Amino acid sequence: MPDLIVLRELLISSVNYLQLFLEAISVTCVAIGLVKTLYILITVKNGRVARFYFGNWLAMALEFQLAADILLTTVDPDLDSLIKLAIIAVIRTFLNYFLAKELEHNPLVEESKGKTSKHQ
Repeated sequence: MPDLIVLRELLISSVNYLQLFLEAISVTCVAIGLVKTLYILITVKNGRVARFYFGNWLAMALEFQLAADILLTTVDPDLDSLIKLAIIAVIRTFLNYFLAKELEHNPLVEESKGKTSKHQ
């Protein structure tokens, strides 16, 4: 029985480190997305393109955040963790839905179509 306790503690410790790592990646995605979006706003001066890029970075950050919360919920499934996981899943679902709608009208594709139609 003591072996199971040691294994459980090892699992919890591993999950905590992995959760911290995934959350750090999530924060990094938001920071990189913000910097790249500001660069696009300054150089391209196109809000739609900037929003498209930032939305992609936010969606990726939410994926990592969701993975971190899933890991935490597996070792400590209390009501608070489950509610947090559900909220993040709903936000991610809505963000991905609207991001997919934006991808249908990708500003970069529309700009390149406009340039090729002008040259024809």
